[in-house]
Formats: sequence, C-alpha cells, structure tokens
Amino acid sequence: MTRTWAWVTAVTAGAGTLGLALVALLADLDTAGQAASVVGAVVALAALVVSVLALGGTPAPGRRVRAGRGAVAAGGNITGSALGDNSRVTGARTAPTAARRTHEDVRAARDGIATGGDITDSALGDGSER
Repeated sequence: MTRTWAWVTAVTAGAGTLGLALVALLADLDTAGQAASVVGAVVALAALVVSVLALGGTPAPGRRVRAGRGAVAAGGNITGSALGDNSRVTGARTAPTAARRTHEDVRAARDGIATGGDITDSALGDGSER
C-alpha cells in the first residue's frame, strides 16, 4: 500500500511539474506565477489534510510498553546493561541476542524493571555492577 502511494505521489508530482513547465513556456510568466501559486496552495492543503489524518488515525496494532515512575521497561531484550542508581558496566561489551517477538504488553510498575524479551548479562538494581 505504501509503495502504491509513493508511485501515485511521484506520478502526480511529475505531471504537475510538466504542466507548470508547459504553462511557463506557452504562456507568459505572469500566468505561470499565478498557476504555481494555485498549485502550491492545493498541495499545502493536501499536506495539511494528510498530517491531520495521520495524527488522528488509529494507533498501530501491537503491544504497548509502559513504565511507571522510576521504572525501566523495554519492548525487546536488555543485554549488557546496568539498570539502577549508581549501577555501572565494567566488562567488555556483550553482543545482543535476537529478540523474541510477543504480542503482550510490557508494563513496569513504580521502580520496577520489565522487558518483552530476555535480560542477559546485565546488572540490575541500585549500586550493581556487571
């Protein structure tokens, strides 16, 4: 669907450019300027409509990731991290692992840690070290 709209936009923009070029060549510059103003206004209005529709549209399907005050929530894996006050990573960087894709929401309550995937090779909690 996105590819179709990209082609429609490209063809419409090409046709509009060709039309304005023809007006500039076949008519005087005054007429071409007026035509360009009208086309610019129409394009601006169309962009406004598209942006309003995009903002007010339905949210994308899938899960939600929410974290309460002082909490950490991740939609995927947490690898090689230090989470918590005064926590730090001291070792070598850990290679990330492939994330498991679930459709469940991820929610961490106040001061909690939650992930939609795995937590590996990480320091969790205040003052922890990996």
